[in-house]
Amino acid sequence: MTQLVTFGEAVLRLSPPPTARLETAEQFDVWTTGAASNVAVAASRLGTDVAWMSKLSDTPLGRRAVSTLRGHGLTADVTWADADEGRQGLTFYEHGTTPRRSTSVDDRDRTALETIEPGGLAMDTVQNAETVFASGESLALSEDVVETTQAVLRAAGGKSVLGLDYRPDLWSSEDARETITELFPAVDVFVTNTEEAQRVLKQTGKPPEMAHQLANEGDFETVVMTRGEHGALVWHDATIHERDAVETDAVDVTGQHDAFVGAFLGRRLAGDDVGGALAHGVAAAALTRTIHGPVPTIDPSEVEHVVADLDDGSPGGGGGPLR
Repeated sequence: MTQLVTFGEAVLRLSPPPTARLETAEQFDVWTTGAASNVAVAASRLGTDVAWMSKLSDTPLGRRAVSTLRGHGLTADVTWADADEGRQGLTFYEHGTTPRRSTSVDDRDRTALETIEPGGLAMDTVQNAETVFASGESLALSEDVVETTQAVLRAAGGKSVLGLDYRPDLWSSEDARETITELFPAVDVFVTNTEEAQRVLKQTGKPPEMAHQLANEGDFETVVMTRGEHGALVWHDATIHERDAVETDAVDVTGQHDAFVGAFLGRRLAGDDVGGALAHGVAAAALTRTIHGPVPTIDPSEVEHVVADLDDGSPGGGGGPLR
């Protein structure tokens, strides 16, 4: 039995060196990234048995994405599309430092995942998994993706988890809200951040109040919410658990939310209570902020070291946004 199954698109991210521009760079770093694949990587690297499911183009780029992910110890359960039936998604990311903002340019039209169908996935693996995670990032691609995501969440034999993972460059907040809320009846655990909750789901009030409102509106068992520079919180059994962010020298923040989610889910599967899993999530996010690139290539011993510091009451907070 697989502990964790994640479903969603993985793209290749091309980035110039940190001080270069997209329009003038002569070389690019390449990563395989995406909310679902990053969550899978983080959980796998921390010892969870993980299978990532998706549909990719049977091309050198698609095969590169899969081989990279398998290198992190997870199982890549992929439906392959012929090259003329769908392409590999790309995203171009330029890292900005104040006052220059970071820039992201998506090239994700006609990707293979757009034509995914429930029959193209190993639903027996989904049914037998202890936890299933689906990313809302992929829902903007097509109605087929929405229907398949709903089928995956409904088929989950264990806990079903949905991450909002809103990308404003892919769709409007109104379209995202309509689609996401249609999936709520099939979701046990909902993951978001304060900005998404406000912008997409029109939540108001302080973060604990928003988490409580979301739990009531969606009838969720658990709501996980990252809180920017204030860390993260979890609503579970009508109780709020909170952790401050860990102070870091940020190198790249783009993978930290996914690292948080992967670590949190992995530790819950390992038997940790909500507070323990929350501490591991915050630690994983902090470490990922110190790594160049969007992929959470975290080390278990480093995570445990940060968690120990948190438990000892070492200074934290002020570490910057988790999303």
